[in-house]
Amino acid sequence: MKGLLEFLAKYHHWLTFLLLEVASFVFLFQFNRYQGSVWLTTANAVVGYIDACERDILNYLTLGTVNEQLMRRNLFLEQHNEELSRRLEILTHDSTRTELLQAERLRGIKLLPAKVVTNSITRRNNLLTISVGSADGVQTEMGVVSGTGIVGIVYMTSEHYSIVLPLLNSRSNISCRLRGSSYFGYLRWEGDSPLLAVLDDIPLHARFKVGDIVETSGFSSIFPPGLFVGRVKAIGTSDDGLNYKLQVQLGTDLANLQDVSVVLQEFQAEQQELESRADSLNTQAQ
Repeated sequence: MKGLLEFLAKYHHWLTFLLLEVASFVFLFQFNRYQGSVWLTTANAVVGYIDACERDILNYLTLGTVNEQLMRRNLFLEQHNEELSRRLEILTHDSTRTELLQAERLRGIKLLPAKVVTNSITRRNNLLTISVGSADGVQTEMGVVSGTGIVGIVYMTSEHYSIVLPLLNSRSNISCRLRGSSYFGYLRWEGDSPLLAVLDDIPLHARFKVGDIVETSGFSSIFPPGLFVGRVKAIGTSDDGLNYKLQVQLGTDLANLQDVSVVLQEFQAEQQELESRADSLNTQAQ
């Protein structure tokens, strides 16, 4: 309190001067219209400028939140646009004759659609992963197809994913025939082009030509008969000269594969069990 009194006593003349100045300005602007309007206009301009500065500062401080919201919105719009583009492509896709025939051959067979998650084509024993598994009813040794031909055979499964042994694997060995004939052989991949495979064991008395269609034979429980595999590109003979060795242009480009279907044949498990029992009897007999 003493300090305050000393301050007032020391600077009382300055305080009196400031008080009188404030009073004079109040009287000036209160009782004179012109000066009052100038003061009001100036005060409003100053207040507006201060408000604008405050708003700019607040907007700058919240830019991080705004940018994050915009990023999320853009991501949502990109995903939505991609889904719409995919649906439009499906609706406007002009199916080839091969795709139409493939769909006809698979009519009446239960198919489980799946997405290709991972894929490889540059190894000797390539594998691909698809987005369905045992929880969806997938089992080992089920066939996998696309709209342009066969893809491979399910090798192993987890609950939600499956590993497929594709045509581009040295262990792949699928029974195939020449369309319109009963001559069949086994399709293998020799590790060269991802678009080419070979068909062995076609007898020398068989009649065919370059461009003929190679399809599944149906001599197993994995693939139904008549599914498109590819076309004969070149004709040669086996190393021992006893059979033809055909170079086959594959119908499915495994390097550009996104959507596939697993073939769920109704009596596949029963047929495989019966064939397994027969094989065990033959082994015991030997």
